[in-house]
Amino acid sequence: MTFLRDTGLIYWSQLRANLRNPVWVIIGLAQPILYLTLFGPLVKGVAPSLGVGADPWKILTPALIIQLGLFGSAFAGFGIVSELRAGVVERQRVTPAPRGALLLGRVLKDMTVLIVQAVVLVAVAMAVFGLRPDPLGLVLSVLLIAVMAAGLASASYSLGLWAKQESVLASVLNSVSVPLMLLSGILLPMNIGPTWLQNLAKANPFSHTVDAARALFRGDFGASDVYVGTTVTVAVAVVLMVIGARGFARENA
Repeated sequence: MTFLRDTGLIYWSQLRANLRNPVWVIIGLAQPILYLTLFGPLVKGVAPSLGVGADPWKILTPALIIQLGLFGSAFAGFGIVSELRAGVVERQRVTPAPRGALLLGRVLKDMTVLIVQAVVLVAVAMAVFGLRPDPLGLVLSVLLIAVMAAGLASASYSLGLWAKQESVLASVLNSVSVPLMLLSGILLPMNIGPTWLQNLAKANPFSHTVDAARALFRGDFGASDVYVGTTVTVAVAVVLMVIGARGFARENA
């Protein structure tokens, strides 16, 4: 019970900080909406090459939610660098709160922000562009992406405590996150690319998350992409959470 109580306290503290200064949440959401507006018509133009009846908005929208999760969670470590400089982390270190609660509260806040952003993005796509996702598939895809985000955020917080400087953290994250995004098929499905690029993308676990989310959006629950993507996403998230939790506990000792 103490662990859950402390996790809740950290969660509400982090969430209130976001509510007091929501500018970064809004900025993070503005880019995917811009992609949806400007890049959507291009995806619509190549839709015939993606298969009969391919819906460009069901292709692009779940991928943009993953983009939100990828960058929002991967860059969560910048927040803890600021907290470290302000002495917040030092004050938390001297409390009896479990180190796991300090991390989990922050991760749950990031998952909450992602889910709210996803709901807004889908609402815009439905209202403006006529997106009609499968209701259950929409819920399951957002939950799957939130699991992915939890793993990324855990690793990012640990990395932020290790780096202690935004410049160091930015160089590491940019060198990793940009290739992961480009090889995930977020902007366009990788199956329209050359064979060598498709094979390279298969080594990127987030490409399987994108494929699973798109299948769920279509309501294609029996597709192999759903099972493969879910398995890969959960496995990678668990590994990242374990690595992040151990690093967080070590740096927070």
